[in-house]
Amino acid sequence: MPVGTIGTVKTVQQRDLKEQIQAQIILGNTYHLYLKPGTDILEEAGGLHKFINWDRPILTDSGGFQVYSLSQRRKITEKGVTFRSHIDGSKHFFSPESAMDIQRSIGADIIMAFDECTPYPCTYEYARKSMEMTHRWLKRCVNHVNNTSPIYDYKQTLFPIVQGSVYKDLRAKSAEFIASMEQDGNAIGGLSVGEPAEDMYEMTDHVCQILPKDKPRYLMGVGTPANLLECISLGVDMFDCVLPTRNARHGLLYTSEGILNIKNAKWKNVHEPLDPNSTAETSRLHTKAYVRHLFAAKESLGAQIASMHNLAFFLWLVKEARKHIIAGTFSVWKDEMMPKITRRL
Repeated sequence: MPVGTIGTVKTVQQRDLKEQIQAQIILGNTYHLYLKPGTDILEEAGGLHKFINWDRPILTDSGGFQVYSLSQRRKITEKGVTFRSHIDGSKHFFSPESAMDIQRSIGADIIMAFDECTPYPCTYEYARKSMEMTHRWLKRCVNHVNNTSPIYDYKQTLFPIVQGSVYKDLRAKSAEFIASMEQDGNAIGGLSVGEPAEDMYEMTDHVCQILPKDKPRYLMGVGTPANLLECISLGVDMFDCVLPTRNARHGLLYTSEGILNIKNAKWKNVHEPLDPNSTAETSRLHTKAYVRHLFAAKESLGAQIASMHNLAFFLWLVKEARKHIIAGTFSVWKDEMMPKITRRL
C-alpha cells in the first residue's frame, strides 16, 4: 500500500497511482491529517477520498506510531496520550475514543486501533505493560466504533494491532487477545522500529501461526522487497512502507534485476530503460542516463519518475507473488527472486 501520509503520496499524482502504478489502496496518517488540514476541512470536503480525489480504498493508521516517535514531546497515561505538535508546539490529546472519532472524520475504509508502539530495544516489563494497555485501549476502540456511526455513507473496518516487542510469549498472548476480538482483519505492529530482520521474521512467523487464516494479516511499516517476500511466505497479506518513495527521492531504485543508485556516474551513458521488465510505462520509457541527469540537475521530475518506478515495482512484485501462490509455485519463484532483488547493480 503506497503511503500518502498527509493526503499525498509524495511527488505522485492520484491519476498516476491508479493508471500507471495500479494501486488498489493507499494510506493516510491520522496524526498528520488531524494537524493539517484538520478534521473540519476534511468533513467539509466530504472526507479524505473527496478531498484528494481518490475513489479507491484508504487505510489510516491511528497515530500511535507518530506519537511514539515524539518521545520528547508526549506523555502516556491510561487515558491516552498528551503530545505537542511537531509543527508549532501546540498541545493535543489522543485517547482511543478520539482516535476513532478522528478516523471517522477522515473517512478511511480501514481504520486502525489506537496502540502504543514500543521502542526497540525495550525491557520485557515495559513491553508487557505497554501491550496490556494496548489491549485495554483496543476494547475502548471497539466499543466506541460499535456505539458510533460512520459520518459518510459507507462502513469502516477496524483492525486491532498485535504488540509485544520481540518477546515471543508476549507476541503470542497479544495475538490470541487480538484474534478474540473477532474483527475483520488484524495487524502486526512494532516490527519496523530498528530490530534485526531475523527478530522481525521470528515474531511475524510466531504471530501468523495464531492469527486467523481466513482474515487478512497486515504487517505495518514493512519493508524492503526481500522483507515482503519473506513475510508473505510466513503468512502476511498486507504491507505498507514509505521506503519506495523515500528512497526514490534519494535516487535508490529497485528493479527486477537488483538495486541501483541512479546518482552514480556509471549510469551516465546507459541509454536503457530503468527496468525493461516493468509493467509501468514510466520505467520502460525513461532511461537510466536521463533519470541520472535529472538528479544531477536537481530537477524535481527525477524524484517523480523514481517514485513512480519504485511504487510500480513493489506493486508488480506482490502481484507476481499472488500469481505464484495461486499457481502453487511461490516457494520456487521466491528462491529465484531473492538473489536478484537483493543484489546491488
